Amino acid sequence: MRKLVLFLILCPFLSCKQTQITTDTRFNFNTTSIQQRLDKDLNRLTHDELGGRLVGTVGQDKAADYLANQFKQMGVKPFYTTYRDSFMVKNKHAYNVVAYIPGKNKSLSKAPLLIGAHYDHIGIDKRTATATDSIANGANDNASGTIAVLEIARYFSENPPERAMIFALFDAEEQGLLGSEHLAQRMKNENQELYGVFNLEMIGVPLKAQNYQAYLTGFDSSNMAQLFNNYTGSNSLGFFEKAQEFQLFKRSDNYPFYKHLGVPAQTVCTFDFGNYPYYHHVKDEMAHLDLEHMARLIQVFQQGLTGMVNAKENELKFTN
Repeated sequence: MRKLVLFLILCPFLSCKQTQITTDTRFNFNTTSIQQRLDKDLNRLTHDELGGRLVGTVGQDKAADYLANQFKQMGVKPFYTTYRDSFMVKNKHAYNVVAYIPGKNKSLSKAPLLIGAHYDHIGIDKRTATATDSIANGANDNASGTIAVLEIARYFSENPPERAMIFALFDAEEQGLLGSEHLAQRMKNENQELYGVFNLEMIGVPLKAQNYQAYLTGFDSSNMAQLFNNYTGSNSLGFFEKAQEFQLFKRSDNYPFYKHLGVPAQTVCTFDFGNYPYYHHVKDEMAHLDLEHMARLIQVFQQGLTGMVNAKENELKFTN
């Protein structure tokens, strides 16, 4: 998320026992295989070769290639002519990576559900550099959300949904939500309808001191959490006071779609300002992430999203 350094200073470290995730037995997948794929994808996206995935760099171009190839290998087709949705950032080429699974119900699929995450980071960080490392590889921010989107896409490629689904990995979030802004504007100009947006941001470590698994920004703006929790049969997505206090709803890639397309668009996150001390830091490395937590949380996402995309009616609505 953007511009959280001040918030980190203002918020105390939390230390209570973490909440355990429970899922419907129908979604009790083999977490070992999920963790193995997460490990592989994290290793690639956080490798020093990619230079911290800064927009417009050779490393970020390699990241876009890797993500497009992952979609291709799982049989998820590009939403546009190619996987790359190209735009410019200060004379530098930038690329959203956008894939698509057509829905079985043509009527519902006129308005797909978009699953998103930003895959860029900040590159070299002199502020937190050490004698041996200056590359901010962005494991939690936001390789964690990016690889979760890949896992969700993989699941629905094997379990085709009734409603179409778009999988969008955004570039240039760190420059001011530029990738999501570009895609939202493009979809508006092309009269592309959306059902809603489920965006993932910094999910690499579990929440603490909460009775839900992740928080949802803009919690009261729609019935997304209620629907999702009904489908998982647990308190999966909850309200986080600091998300409201710091207006996080407007600080991640959900917001441009709400602003331009007028659909429920919200971000799911487990970063609580106290459970991960390496925001925008060279130590934001995969070694600090909890892959078991991520695998189990991804199961929750797959379960809740299955209910949302297979519902026979347009249930997702604004509440105020």
